[in-house]
Amino acid sequence: MLGLLFPGQGAQSEGFLHRLPQHRAVQDTLAEAADTLDVDVLTLDSSEALNSTVAVQLGLTIAGVAIARALADEGLTAQISAGLSVGAYPAAVSCGAVAFRDALRLVRRRAQLMETAYPSGYGLAAVSGLSEHQVETLVAQQGAEPRHRVYIGNVNAPRQIVMAGANEALDAFIERALAAGARKATRLEVSVPSHCELLAHASDELLAYSRELRFERPGGVYIGNRGGRPLYTAEAIRDDLATNMRYTVRWFDALTAMQEMGAHVLVEAPPGQVLTDIVKEHFSQVSALAAGALPFDRLVGTVGRRLERG
Repeated sequence: MLGLLFPGQGAQSEGFLHRLPQHRAVQDTLAEAADTLDVDVLTLDSSEALNSTVAVQLGLTIAGVAIARALADEGLTAQISAGLSVGAYPAAVSCGAVAFRDALRLVRRRAQLMETAYPSGYGLAAVSGLSEHQVETLVAQQGAEPRHRVYIGNVNAPRQIVMAGANEALDAFIERALAAGARKATRLEVSVPSHCELLAHASDELLAYSRELRFERPGGVYIGNRGGRPLYTAEAIRDDLATNMRYTVRWFDALTAMQEMGAHVLVEAPPGQVLTDIVKEHFSQVSALAAGALPFDRLVGTVGRRLERG
């Protein structure tokens, strides 16, 4: 079974939309996005544009849908999809739960709400080498100082956790985590405190906005962010997309569910390969490929052969 993985904010790099394959489905996707957003979408990946949460989230959504469509055009349609954070939106498009145009509208509104809620002074930090329980203990210790409160935003792997909060609080937590034995603790290129209760109000607004858009029962399997489990109804997927900025992303649980459901070949959408590396480290029986790391024709051939091997 083929599964698609869609990365979240932080995976972006300058020029990543320009590096998409020269494929008919990609060009059609870029044109549809430009028509929907009324903007030249190839301006979204410039160095200056990537300072904008709106540009980054739209760009990642476009790249994800473009590669999913290009693969499907070559006969490689995914049966199961999962996306980390904003990556959940192209995952929902991939499985047929929401139209691409509506996903773009929802992502644009999402990013605007996030950026408006915390225009500066907040962000994310990645901590490696500590378990979730250890991180929770450190969070509780630091929580005694209200100005330094931080939140668990993503559990990407058993010892790879992303924290959200104010800059000062994150800097203090990095020092605390390293002192507690973390192998690495660094800030990420994200300027909003994603996946925590700081975004509760923005999440409520996005959910209300999403009611204006049509969702369908998915044709393929969609794995949710909040619970890391398959969701089978239009309303469940709508809720997952609209509220995932507010809740911890259980990414490792999502990967586990995909593997348990039979996905033995996983392809990560451009531009990065962080999700691929997590799969390779923790699921040795699964074949993982980063689409952005291979020429498209080679990617298609490799995926086809690995699916045939079963």
